Amino acid sequence: MKNKNKAVWGSRFNNPTSKIFEKIGASIDVDKRLFEEDIFGSIVHAEMLVKQKIIDKNAGNKIINGLKIIRKEIRNKKFNFNSKYEDIHLNIEKRLFQIIGKNAGYLHIARSRNDQVITDFKMWTKKASAEIIKNINILIKSFLKKSESNIDCIMPGFTHLKNAQPISFAHYLLAYIEMFKRDRKRFSNNINYINECPLGVGALAGTSYKIDRVFTAKKLGFKKPTNNSIDTVSDRDFAIDFLSAASICAMHISRFAEEIIIWNSDIFKLINLNDKMLTGSSIMPQKKNPDPAELIRGRAGKNFGLLQSMLTIMKGLPLSYFKDMQEDKSIVFNGYDTLLESIIITNELVKNIKANKKRMLNLSNEGYTTATDFADYLVQNNKLSFREAYKISAKLVNYAEKKGKKLSDLDFNEVKKIKKDLNKNVMKVFDVTNSVNLKTSYGGTSIKNIKKMISKIKKELK
Repeated sequence: MKNKNKAVWGSRFNNPTSKIFEKIGASIDVDKRLFEEDIFGSIVHAEMLVKQKIIDKNAGNKIINGLKIIRKEIRNKKFNFNSKYEDIHLNIEKRLFQIIGKNAGYLHIARSRNDQVITDFKMWTKKASAEIIKNINILIKSFLKKSESNIDCIMPGFTHLKNAQPISFAHYLLAYIEMFKRDRKRFSNNINYINECPLGVGALAGTSYKIDRVFTAKKLGFKKPTNNSIDTVSDRDFAIDFLSAASICAMHISRFAEEIIIWNSDIFKLINLNDKMLTGSSIMPQKKNPDPAELIRGRAGKNFGLLQSMLTIMKGLPLSYFKDMQEDKSIVFNGYDTLLESIIITNELVKNIKANKKRMLNLSNEGYTTATDFADYLVQNNKLSFREAYKISAKLVNYAEKKGKKLSDLDFNEVKKIKKDLNKNVMKVFDVTNSVNLKTSYGGTSIKNIKKMISKIKKELK
């Protein structure tokens, strides 16, 4: 009975494993999440062994049928995971021996846990990346819908958090869509980078069995086998790429959350949030706090830390495999869970934002936001260089500031004090809506541009 409970590699050892090491060394609580990938990989491996006549068809069928039974047990939560067997791979192998007997021993021909685990992990990361992409698309659609309903909403665009130039709120929302499109592309690119199958490289040197790695790769959904057995078992670039993409996406979400927090504040009052996205105070009855946005902002730091953890683990490892790498799965799983939840919460936030359109319009008239439009008008209509026009516009701002007026409050005679040879049509440049619609260059904030961009993104999403 004692031998049955020994680790699979225990034949070489005289003394039992230290209890504390057994506890630390076991990863089953983490990597049992890979059971679907592990069983699928093992079924395909068994099929390949039969195809290559390395094992007979009878043994192969027993192995495959046993693995399907185990998969059903795990799905139905009837499988007993045992930390004594360290990880998902050995837990499944031990159960396979119980179900089909000694034929289970043929399954590990021409593979090692080293190539087995990275195959499982790559398949899981591909699946996780696809799930992130799906949710990013949902988020983009929510931003697009909110943008479409706010095309005519004029607000101040900010630089240094100071009023800069008037923009459409829709244009602001479309800016985040561009960020999320880049995030989506990063995850898509990662799927392409991952698309080389590790199975068949063994522990690090390959195998003497006449296996068919191309068959295995295709069956498991990879484009091709990996090229170098040592690099294959050493590689965790795909985990780092995933965590990097997750960190950048989390950073984008955090920037949006930060703006929501600021804009929802009593100082800005640019937006209102539905009560379902707010919490109260234990002592101040009047408070409505944007806690979900604050949590998203805080959780980005978690994604950054996980990326740093993975980089730190890998930076000092010689080739090829080391136990340090066992930490990779908990880090990546954590990064995935954190980002996915943040994307879902952000989606809810966007849907529950209501622009305070009157406040946005009023604030867009504060801070002399059309001063650049006046300078541009002088260049286009009075044949001045931009630097000359800039100085004249600055004088007008100084005059308005001294009088305590907005640029749109000035009358034509006041403007002519700064520049005498002006046509009365100059006054339209101080209108913030006109300012927005003048920005017709590709990518600019004009209503015409925004409508075209919304239509373009809709087509991309189909």
